[in-house]
Amino acid sequence: MDSTGGFIHLHAHSAYSMSEGAIKAEKLPVLAAAAGMPAVALTDTANLFGALEFAQACAAKGIQPIMGCQLGLARIATDPERPEAARQNPDPIVALALDARGFDNLQRLSSHGFLRDDASGRPAITLELLAQHAEGIFLLTGGTTGPLGRLLGEGRRDAAARLLAQLAEAFSGRVAVELHRHGLAIERLIEPGLLSLADAARLPIVAANDIYFAETKTHEAHDALLCIAASRTMAEQDRRRVTPEHWFKPASAMRTLFADLPDACDNTMAIARMSAVMAETKKPALPICPKVRPGMSEAETLRADAVAGLEARLEALGEAGLSAPRETYVTRLDYELTVIENMGFAGYFLIVADFIGWAKANKIPVGPGRGSGAGSVAAWALLITDLDPLRFGLLFERFLNPERVSMPDFDIDFCQDKRDKVIEYVVDQYGYDRVAQIITFGKLQAKAAVRDVGRVLGLPYGQVDKIATLIPFNPAKPVTLSQAIEGEEKLRQARDSDEQVARLLDIALQLEGLYRNASTHAAGVVIGREPLIGIVPLYRDARTEMQMLVTQYSMKYVEQASLVKFDFLGLKTLTVIEKTLEILAGQGVAVDIATIPLDDAPTFAMLRKGDAAGVFQFEGQGMRDCLRQMRVDRFEDLIAAVALYRPGPMANIPSYCQRKAGEKWESPHPAIHHILSETYGIMVYQEQVMQIAQDLAGYSLGAADLLRRAMGKKIRSEMATQREIFAKGATERGVSAEKAGEIFDLMERFADYGFNKSHAAAYALVSYQTAWLKANHTVAFLAASMSLDMGNTDKLAGHMQEAARLGVPVLPPDINKSAHDFVVEEAPEGKPAIRFALSAVKRVGEGAMKDLCAARAVGGPFTSISDFTGRVEPRLLNKMQIENLGKAGAFDALCANRASLVAGAEVLIRRAQSAAEERESGQIGLFGADAQRNEPIRLPAIPDWPLLEKLAYEAEAVGFHLSAHPLDTYKITLKRLGVVGSAAISDRARAGTTRMKLAGTVVNAKERTTKTGSRMAWVRLSDSQGGFEVTCFSEVLNRSRELLVEGRAILVTAEAKMEGEALRLTAQEVESLEKAAAGIAQGVRLWLDQTAAVEPIRLLLEREGRGKGRVVLVPMTGPGQEVELALPGSFNVGPRLMQAMKVVPGVASVEEL
Repeated sequence: MDSTGGFIHLHAHSAYSMSEGAIKAEKLPVLAAAAGMPAVALTDTANLFGALEFAQACAAKGIQPIMGCQLGLARIATDPERPEAARQNPDPIVALALDARGFDNLQRLSSHGFLRDDASGRPAITLELLAQHAEGIFLLTGGTTGPLGRLLGEGRRDAAARLLAQLAEAFSGRVAVELHRHGLAIERLIEPGLLSLADAARLPIVAANDIYFAETKTHEAHDALLCIAASRTMAEQDRRRVTPEHWFKPASAMRTLFADLPDACDNTMAIARMSAVMAETKKPALPICPKVRPGMSEAETLRADAVAGLEARLEALGEAGLSAPRETYVTRLDYELTVIENMGFAGYFLIVADFIGWAKANKIPVGPGRGSGAGSVAAWALLITDLDPLRFGLLFERFLNPERVSMPDFDIDFCQDKRDKVIEYVVDQYGYDRVAQIITFGKLQAKAAVRDVGRVLGLPYGQVDKIATLIPFNPAKPVTLSQAIEGEEKLRQARDSDEQVARLLDIALQLEGLYRNASTHAAGVVIGREPLIGIVPLYRDARTEMQMLVTQYSMKYVEQASLVKFDFLGLKTLTVIEKTLEILAGQGVAVDIATIPLDDAPTFAMLRKGDAAGVFQFEGQGMRDCLRQMRVDRFEDLIAAVALYRPGPMANIPSYCQRKAGEKWESPHPAIHHILSETYGIMVYQEQVMQIAQDLAGYSLGAADLLRRAMGKKIRSEMATQREIFAKGATERGVSAEKAGEIFDLMERFADYGFNKSHAAAYALVSYQTAWLKANHTVAFLAASMSLDMGNTDKLAGHMQEAARLGVPVLPPDINKSAHDFVVEEAPEGKPAIRFALSAVKRVGEGAMKDLCAARAVGGPFTSISDFTGRVEPRLLNKMQIENLGKAGAFDALCANRASLVAGAEVLIRRAQSAAEERESGQIGLFGADAQRNEPIRLPAIPDWPLLEKLAYEAEAVGFHLSAHPLDTYKITLKRLGVVGSAAISDRARAGTTRMKLAGTVVNAKERTTKTGSRMAWVRLSDSQGGFEVTCFSEVLNRSRELLVEGRAILVTAEAKMEGEALRLTAQEVESLEKAAAGIAQGVRLWLDQTAAVEPIRLLLEREGRGKGRVVLVPMTGPGQEVELALPGSFNVGPRLMQAMKVVPGVASVEEL
């Protein structure tokens, strides 16, 4: 390599330098190629996140990758005599790998930076660590911002010289003094010192541009990125910023910049020539299973365990429960084991079986299976899965194909609350240094980019929010900012008419897609044959509770680095099932969920009605409609529903239902009738394609799986070959060429939407289990569901409405009866009820509520507010917690006046603190009787809130209404208006009523922009019977938007339409219910037992104003002496006024006329 006339960038940051670099890793070789550079280095800050991705991108472009990292050298290296220096940010130095040993050392150095606890709180390594891992690495000193530059800037030349000598000794012949020229005065001031140090130490100098962005026009966007990372604004002066010179300059520009120091440029070429290593893809290397039987190999152990396991499975089923002759199971297992052994995957099966076995032995719920692994008899025998593959026609080759070697991949569902315990077991078995989670990277998506850029530009929040809300939000398929601009006219208008908005969008477009933060994959865990630090660079996320190792490579690249991934998924549904079983066990009811019958009549009766709220996978309205249309009555229908209810195959649901109901159908050929009969002649599953290829055209199942994959990928050349093979095999078996072509075309079309039956069957089983629990143990199931969703107000409100619909009482929170979660207890009328959880009250904290319940368990129920404050540790509760518990009614048993209790929250806290101090001083026993506990607490003497205000506070504390519903106060009004209650809407619509009046309080209103650019909203409403949803299109929405506020009571005139079994409500008019009530109210009669009530009544009437209602006063002067006094004029008389009248002192009773 010629070392003159060119230039190689040796100090470049990609987007993996989080919120610092603005160039995607794969773009660096593109920039190098465009600049005519034969090589380029990637030196991200502290990490090697993008190393493998960068190396592959370089190989694709014919560019030599130089694997590097900007490491942080701990300040203690240069300031051992100054302990406070250790807390300062580490100094950047650049390490470049020259060979395989160097790259291994680079991985270890980067890993140690994250794994060691540095006082600075940032990734940093010591000088000793650096020296220990110097072999195979070329070191650059970091330029002006590096340790030498800092020391020279502090006037400490001797310290800089000592450090350089230490580096030179550790990196003999492999260290150079780095020079920067980014247009800063400090660089010009320090450069002579750096040159002097290099000259004195006889070390080479290297010119470098510390690159953060691709071109100068990106500088402003990069500046915004720095501000986003630091939570600063661009207008602030005292913040980090870089000059516009930190771009990917061409060689000519660098040569011109360092024209006076040509050797500094020559040396970049020489260093590049020294480097001959890159991150490489390696074959998977399975860890060694520690549970091999003595004297046996992994394959022998697997066979012995699987044979014994199958025998136990078949014994448990009994002859009547077998789906095929016993010999069929044995033969299938033998075949599978032979394939597994030949492919070298015996250890993989043993490892998975081991940690699943441990989980089950330790009462940790495990899912019955997920994905194609449910098709393996070996997995079923080893207790990895819980679904008999022969019963449901599941195929092993869909999971592990002997004709296409690829790693097996079991996705395992665990109870989400105990998933971490299983991972901890794996760590204990294989060693902390051999098990890691997998890193993931959060990107700046369109909405977030706009909001963040708007903030750093200092634009008004309202203006930025208005722009951001015009960007569609679809987590499943995120819309890019450019797509949003193209599809949203208002966004384009805002950009074209406002320079600030144009600038905002321009910067956001440049930053969109850059990495913002690193976190850990939700499920992926890797296990190494050896300590992972020798295989991949490692990371540690200090924010995670487990403090496990994390790979620096993401999912795609960690597998390419030879590591085998195991998926530990947390499935909330399993936790709901376990919680339900715990509640039942507490009632003395034992249920083995794995052995429940799959033909339970009450379960299918419930599902046929679409009564699937809370049932896994089936709770959406569309899926409920699907279950009703199918008239599900067998488990196979549930499997089909899971597979069909997706875009594409959904079009086949009507045909499936009609054929199931008796419509005749014909198979494309008699030879495949038995394959399609389960789904009434409709191809639903990928396995059906494989079986057709096997039976009709003589494919092996392995070859049939290759056919299935080819159809899915739509590779023309491969499909043409497969068509010939299929036609030849079919004609050899007596099928005409024309018919073979027709069936192949049918299979090919099916490939667009075919679903994995193994996965559908496994997940249908989980759905069935939850449905069975709901149908047979409704109250326990609802209580468990509520407990698992108590942090989600919308879902909890849905469960509350479902409980009301099913007639299950939900009792309000009670400081003496509620647990921290939802529990089942007997209602006053003797039927089982659910007691509302203390932890479900907003902003009280689950931990505090658990401790509070523990205190109650020790000393018994609280007898008074004084007793409560005398026994509860003040650290458990703060003012907000007391207030919210009071608003929710949790203290009603101890203090019926909620307004007084909430106003006195500070008093309660002070009393609790005083009692705690006395306990700690030893003056009283912890739970003994004492004067302070018996002394009444004087709460503010104020009247309680009127009912509507009380309900509003209740809703504020829990997210919805518990003790009553605001619409209860409108009963007469609703009757006069002819309002239809939520429970009767569907029946009215089915009976032909197309227009009806509805009323409710707004739960939420979700707006979106339609394809035509207009706005619409889905408004969720609740009444005392349950809830319903109304669609508001633009015209109605624009007229009524100010009414669609959470908690507001509204009257809706809606058009009702049944679409199949689904109810669709479209708003025609929306108005305030209070206003409507006042408009039709005839009046109010007030019984007075004190004349003092007259003046407050006058003030209330004055506040409400004139209307159409009469007001009649009835002074209660004695028995039989009641005289009605009608006030002159008409008034605005509505439920709000009547509720306010009820709490006026001296008003004995209120009656609506």
